Amino acid sequence: MSGTSFSEAFIRRPVGTTLLAIGLFLVGAVAYRFLPVASMPTVDFPTIAVTASRPGADPETMAATVAAPLERRLAEIAGVTELTSRNSMGATRITVQFDLARNIDGAARDVQAAINAALSDLPGDLPSRPTFRKVNPAATPIMILALTSNTAPPSALYDAADTVIAQRLSQIDGVAEVSVNGAEQPAIRVRVDPIALASMGLNMEDVRTAIANSNGIGPVGMFDGGERAISIATNDQLRAAPDYDPIVVRNANGTVVRLSAVASIESGVRNSRTAAWFNGQPSVLLVINKQSTANVIETVDRIYQLLPEIKRWISPGIDITVMSDRTSTIRASVFDMQLTLIATVILVMLVVFVFLRRAATTVAAGVTVPLSLAGTCAMMWLAGFSIDNLSLMALAVSVGFVVDDAIVMIENCFRNLEKGMSPFRAAIEGARQIGFTVLSISISLVAAFIPLLFMTGLVGRIFREFSVTLAFAIAVSTAVSLTLTPMICAHFVRKPPSPDATWLDRAVERVMRLMVRGYAKSLAAVLHHQGLMLLIVTATLAITIMLYVRTPKGYFPQDDTGLIWCSTQASTEISFQAMYDLQQKAEALVRADPAVANVGSSIGSMGTAARCSSRSSRWPNATGSRRKRWPTVCGRKPPTFPGYASTSSPCRTCGSAVARAIPPISTRSGTPIIRSC
Repeated sequence: MSGTSFSEAFIRRPVGTTLLAIGLFLVGAVAYRFLPVASMPTVDFPTIAVTASRPGADPETMAATVAAPLERRLAEIAGVTELTSRNSMGATRITVQFDLARNIDGAARDVQAAINAALSDLPGDLPSRPTFRKVNPAATPIMILALTSNTAPPSALYDAADTVIAQRLSQIDGVAEVSVNGAEQPAIRVRVDPIALASMGLNMEDVRTAIANSNGIGPVGMFDGGERAISIATNDQLRAAPDYDPIVVRNANGTVVRLSAVASIESGVRNSRTAAWFNGQPSVLLVINKQSTANVIETVDRIYQLLPEIKRWISPGIDITVMSDRTSTIRASVFDMQLTLIATVILVMLVVFVFLRRAATTVAAGVTVPLSLAGTCAMMWLAGFSIDNLSLMALAVSVGFVVDDAIVMIENCFRNLEKGMSPFRAAIEGARQIGFTVLSISISLVAAFIPLLFMTGLVGRIFREFSVTLAFAIAVSTAVSLTLTPMICAHFVRKPPSPDATWLDRAVERVMRLMVRGYAKSLAAVLHHQGLMLLIVTATLAITIMLYVRTPKGYFPQDDTGLIWCSTQASTEISFQAMYDLQQKAEALVRADPAVANVGSSIGSMGTAARCSSRSSRWPNATGSRRKRWPTVCGRKPPTFPGYASTSSPCRTCGSAVARAIPPISTRSGTPIIRSC
């Protein structure tokens, strides 16, 4: 009974130990409020997108003259795991993905150096140098807003979205990016007749020069007097299409050639090859992405709070509709996990009470649960983790672990009480005797998660938060079991449980005796039929292996969020108007399904590709019907019109949609094209 244990100081100072426990709980409660909420742990893929433009160049020219030189230089960077490029009319986008262990800032410097090295190989007529920015391919929009109007044209919708709504939404805390799709800025479009131009001996440069000279704004000079100075500037900007008609393109030998003679002028948009619809109505779609560390629920709540104010800043004829809100499923899944966690805590406490049958001992064991969870939340906040399905699952799993150490400590204290020691001496001796054992149990539990802790790749990144959260909970529970639990036993537990003191003691002991007798009989039967039991164990093992092989495998189980992304693509030589008509037909097919509540569609941002997203109606019993309709809503049933291919995938809560490829559809060029979302 000699020697001093780690727990003795806490047993002798009950007030200080109690204050430390209260402080731990308060710190954890405050940390829980600051933890970001997400569906899954944040995994930042070191990915950089490089973009370059060359107006007028077709995709083949862009691939040969712009993409190829950039790819050669970018491929020389260390740590590049994937290099993909997409070329469209006048634009190239190259996506460079690095190894997960690569620092994104260092990778950005290498990409900048590669772009500088490729400048000598790029065409000299590029309007600007290639640019790059950091992207996260795993990021899923948290909200999609649709702007529609029965009176305003799409250009007015885009102007309101780009100049007012997108800028104001970008200022919200937690919003990383707001992209506007479906239209462009208002502009004046001049369509030159090449035959009329050639017959008058003019060229396109003459038209461009005439328009530029007649539509300028700039400083001219200033009047500087003795008392006042006035600056002079010209503002000859033409803002209406009729103002361009009288522009003089050439004036020679008394012959005046005006712009209206060689071209048609009309009001339009800067890029007429883009369009979007919402439920069949011309629309502008605002896609909102959050910052990687932001609380998705709080961010969306701030957006909802700002929408009434935004509606007062724009035209009354413009309607703002929430097409997609990912937090509806995130709120439901997090709430379900919280209920599971509460139910787990209650069940564990009930089991402890049934076996200990005393309030003080139940509190001594049960207090480790809230304190361990609170301490785990504090450590999660320090580690930069979030409240998501995996971290909440780790907390629910840890509830069963954190009580073990306390029960071991309490049982040893009871054993000393039964020897005749006083409660105080029994707690000190029990803690000294079992302290190393409690520590060993905790280390062995943490060791079981070492493979997950050091797992590499994407799976390791996702499950690291799960394993580390479990390790945090076990570590905190060990500290609580070595400090607070023996203190409670020393000052509040007076005697061990009695087998017959109360009716509950007698009932529990009677059930335990029946269970022990039943186990003894079953064990005797097993030992008398060893050959049969060996065959049963072998058959069980074989069936287990067979079921494991046949069971479908994947990262996460398929869930139903009610949102489906569909990607469509036609042949490379298709015109914009033909793609426009095909996309409207596809959207009509989707909208005709009675389970679809809203459909948003856009074309023009990906060359001959387009995107369609649909949200199923939230009927109480529609979960099964939505899952059955997934194939028919977005293309599993091939469209009947030729030259058009589509693929669909459900938007998963985990943020990584699994593509569901449809049977290939031959395009006009004869090549089957399949694209995933």
